[in-house]
Amino acid sequence: MYVIVYDFGTSAVKTCLFDISSTVRMICHSNAEYGLYILDNGGAEQDTEEWWNAITVSTKELFKKTDIKPTDIAGLSFCTQMQGVVLVDKEGKALRRPMSYLDTRAVNEFKAGLGNGLIRISDCNAFRLLRNLYINKTASMSVKDPVYKYKWVENNEPEIFKKVYKWLDVNDYLTARCTGNIVRTVDSAFSTFLYDTRKGKEGWNIGLARMYGVDPAHLPELIECTNVAGKLTAKAAAELGLPEGLPVFSGGDATLTGIGAGCATVGQTHIYIGTSGWVITLMDHQAVDPLCSITGVMSGFKGHFHYYAELETAGKCFEWVKDHLALDEIGVYLNNTPVPDDYENKYKSLYDLLSDEVSKVPPGSNGVIFTPWMHGNRSPFEDSCAAGMFFNLKLETGKRDMIRAVLEGICYHLRWLLECETAKIKTSDPIRFVGGGALSPVTCQMLADITGRVIETIDEPQNSGAVGAALLIALGMKIIDSPEAAGRMVPVSAVYRPDPANKAVYERNYKVFRRLYKSNKKHFKVLNGE
Repeated sequence: MYVIVYDFGTSAVKTCLFDISSTVRMICHSNAEYGLYILDNGGAEQDTEEWWNAITVSTKELFKKTDIKPTDIAGLSFCTQMQGVVLVDKEGKALRRPMSYLDTRAVNEFKAGLGNGLIRISDCNAFRLLRNLYINKTASMSVKDPVYKYKWVENNEPEIFKKVYKWLDVNDYLTARCTGNIVRTVDSAFSTFLYDTRKGKEGWNIGLARMYGVDPAHLPELIECTNVAGKLTAKAAAELGLPEGLPVFSGGDATLTGIGAGCATVGQTHIYIGTSGWVITLMDHQAVDPLCSITGVMSGFKGHFHYYAELETAGKCFEWVKDHLALDEIGVYLNNTPVPDDYENKYKSLYDLLSDEVSKVPPGSNGVIFTPWMHGNRSPFEDSCAAGMFFNLKLETGKRDMIRAVLEGICYHLRWLLECETAKIKTSDPIRFVGGGALSPVTCQMLADITGRVIETIDEPQNSGAVGAALLIALGMKIIDSPEAAGRMVPVSAVYRPDPANKAVYERNYKVFRRLYKSNKKHFKVLNGE
């Protein structure tokens, strides 16, 4: 069975063609970019027409790479960034540019919603927080959470807000554009933290909506991720170059990446390094740790949850390193040494070259430590003022030390998240490692050494979300009959075991890393606060 998956990241879509049989195999893919518009007031927006153009262009490009024809496709699925806000009219048209998960402008709305009150827990109104925790074991504890973006539009763009028919996330908007059906998947609904997870009460909680000042009429009908969101309309089919009537499925990236990692059995843990990073453990019940900003979110499997701890910027930090340390305006690399002549033959990307170079630096980066909080942080502490820094630079420090320190800093933070999860639940050993970061054997070994866990990777770990979306189609169309069957379709390709020789230096540096936020919290606020 051939299916198409649209893997929607922060700045590009990867449109993937899969063959689903005894395993899931990607045949080919095509990429297309779209903008991310960062505003002076903390806003982060995108454009729905740029999204749709990227889909149409990449879909048509896909079929130039294969003999498979559009008429051979059996279904479509979306795997998208989450916690966006797309406000639409009755025709499903966006009324303004969508607000990205990175948007931080709704500071006043957060203060009015959960950030006020005389009795407080974790800087939140205690009564509202406890009510939210009772209903769904989580709460909108971050200025980046969707409800505050929704309220920001109401407070700052009232003429637009008057026209709102429904409030959607990214995946829901795209499925509506494809099918004409305006619905939300339960995972995207849960990410608003207005969803009731109590048994027998699953669905929108109108009381919570009213507590935050959300109009219940703006909350769409809900479906499971494994339900068909609708059939491809004639108009959308013509624009995409696909047959009319194809079943369309969707889910969020955090929801589907674990499925694509092969973590479909309760208790399995996976770590992801992409633009952001996270640690997730699959559970058959919901858990939450508000003190560490760890939530229990809906998984793609009905009745299951992800215990979810997030690092806001992970691979994005390494991208920053590539742009600002590895390269400069005249194209030199590391200690004024030009990029090798055989670079294109030896390396698939500059990231591979960087990985090779940092392998020349000893574990511990010669004492240099980096904090990967380059767009604030969410867990285990919520602080939009937190920032990245290099600690313990010396005259003898080189670029290689700093670049390796960035990778180690990401892994230190992921260990911190893993330890916070382990304090509340049982996490697995081994751990599956996916995302673009898992392409680097250096990073894989580093993660094993720093966490002290066995790390397993899969083929094409950077496409795990897309693989999960393909498996969603297989589950929804009854090609496979259980989550466990989906997990068995994703075999392990490599295993990395902790090297005892590196434990002492990593333990030393990790202890310092853990203290850096507490030591600098006030300084971050002075420099980056209002």
